[in-house]
Amino acid sequence: MVIAPDKFKGSLRGIEVARAIEAGFRRVFPDATYDLIPVADGGDGTLDALVTSLHGTEIEETVTGPDGKPVRAAYGLIDAHSLGVVEMARASGLALVAPGTNDAMTSTSRGTGELIAAALKAGARRVIVAIGGSATNDAGVGALRALGARFLDADAEELPPGGAALIRLRHIDTGDLEARLAGVTIEIACDVKNPLVGPNGASAIYGPQKGASPAEVAELDAALTQFAMVAAKTTGVDVRDVPGAGAAGGFGGGFLALAGAQLRPGADLVFDVLHFADHLTGADLVVTGEGRLDKQTLSGKAPYAVAQAARARGIPVVAIAGTVTTTPDELEEMGIREAVAIEPQGMSIQESMRHAASLTEDAAFNLAKRLREDMK
Repeated sequence: MVIAPDKFKGSLRGIEVARAIEAGFRRVFPDATYDLIPVADGGDGTLDALVTSLHGTEIEETVTGPDGKPVRAAYGLIDAHSLGVVEMARASGLALVAPGTNDAMTSTSRGTGELIAAALKAGARRVIVAIGGSATNDAGVGALRALGARFLDADAEELPPGGAALIRLRHIDTGDLEARLAGVTIEIACDVKNPLVGPNGASAIYGPQKGASPAEVAELDAALTQFAMVAAKTTGVDVRDVPGAGAAGGFGGGFLALAGAQLRPGADLVFDVLHFADHLTGADLVVTGEGRLDKQTLSGKAPYAVAQAARARGIPVVAIAGTVTTTPDELEEMGIREAVAIEPQGMSIQESMRHAASLTEDAAFNLAKRLREDMK
């Protein structure tokens, strides 16, 4: 049996969900073989899932936060695969800044680049970057600068941090960046389709939630346009209209243009790294789950990816979640035979989150009993 859940956000890590499900099923099927593979969709929890499933380590560093102040942030290192894993939110996330105080004009992604640099120094030759939850709108320039790139104005002076300063960008020196990234593959988990600039671009769509006023959104869009034009002259890669280039304040576009990064759907990237399909060989049942199983799960979330992979091999899939709001038709579309919620009748969400592990085990136990009855 393969147990492959995502985290229950705010209560349980993916591995904790998997262990609780295993404990419940073992009470009914004590002799079964259990393969626990925490999964993620390329967003929050990706580092934890990959480090846990691939037996890596988390390594903490002091890096530059989005407001320029030092923060402690971890990256993942999986030595056996020469793989580094970085979550942008840990170093450059909006959650690191007091509510209402983020400055989208000057916030920097430098800390994310410092984590990438640390992973490379530790031996990584492939780096996966999960870019959700960023506070920045600087086209990844801060991170690229931490990796050796130089961004210069008309007087050949280094630009200050932040996206707004890019309106004065005239030249990009990538010599040290290219040397640092020689032989390195950078893959960015990216599920948004926004281009870098324009009415659906990084600044227009995500700038306001990062604190940008309408006037600042216009300034930032012009600044990212200037960046894209200079980047295209530098490398020949024009990312203004590339789907996904607008992800994380243009981080996707900046790394695509200057670091040769690949933008990949998050769940696809994670499942590829996990060699998830190999775990399904010989499986009789797959159990997946997440904190909230709903219509959004169909949009590339981890349980959907698990179910699709299992269905392609004719393996039945069941799910256990904090809450379940999907219709029977949506479950069928996902490829999930049955989904159960861990919330007992009359218990508040807050209370169920406090007791999530025991509730998950009980839900798994009851589900396993029903499955055993179906087998008779």
